[in-house]
Amino acid sequence: MEAERPLNVSNEVRAGEYWLKSKVGENCLCIVWKAEHVLSGEVVAVKQIYLYKLNKHLKTCLDCELNFLSSVNHPNIIRLFNVFQAQNCMFLVIEFCPGGNLASYIRQHGRVPEHTARKFIQQLGAGLEILHSCHIIHRDLKPENILLSCLEGEVVLKIADFGLSSNLHPGKYAEKVCGSPLYMAPEVLQFQRYDEKVDMWSIGAILFELLNGYPPFCGRNNVQLLQNIKSCTRLPFSQLIFPELHPDSVELCLKLLSTNPVDRFSFNEFYQHRFLRRKGLGN
Repeated sequence: MEAERPLNVSNEVRAGEYWLKSKVGENCLCIVWKAEHVLSGEVVAVKQIYLYKLNKHLKTCLDCELNFLSSVNHPNIIRLFNVFQAQNCMFLVIEFCPGGNLASYIRQHGRVPEHTARKFIQQLGAGLEILHSCHIIHRDLKPENILLSCLEGEVVLKIADFGLSSNLHPGKYAEKVCGSPLYMAPEVLQFQRYDEKVDMWSIGAILFELLNGYPPFCGRNNVQLLQNIKSCTRLPFSQLIFPELHPDSVELCLKLLSTNPVDRFSFNEFYQHRFLRRKGLGN
């Protein structure tokens, strides 16, 4: 489907059947717009990708993203409604999430109650189950790439931004270094080959941040970050909240944030863990 050339009308830009109203995100490769359908007024998000800026690896990731999202309809994975091209750009029309992203939520609320952290991780697990069944690794799971359906009430988390995703079948390994350092598994930071357990590390980092209000590891650069991870003898839980945490949530963090991927929980071990399955924790 070819989009008409974007036109400037009342300081708005039109791409295909959509008015691009305002930017909600941007990097060197793409812009994400809040948009409205020209006729129906339906509010959506439109991801504008500059195709000429993509190398071979990123084009392969884009193909993986499109193939996966076009075949999936799950409440915890962002919906893809339409795809079209114009002016050396590809436009992905996806559902708009007025609740923003999990990073903004944590900045606003700080650490969340343990039962809320469990509910959020349960939802991420449900979305990851679909990825796992399709042999997809996300490779960039972080709070910025987890969107919220709303700000209040029954918040639904949705895994988004599959721009670095890849097919990886059991027993196979990837080697491309990609992701966001604060949520990147140590084997990736060390330029080693890796498998789907890199996503489990990222989930562990997100769970830790939900419980404490800050990521588990930091550093001025990737070298220092890796040194801090490797020299850690105990996870830096806030001593104000650690006595209040249930042992199950602490154990899950420890098992997900194991520096040795052999010892780190697999997806199935994570998804069947007591922390996600038990009742209580403030409910």
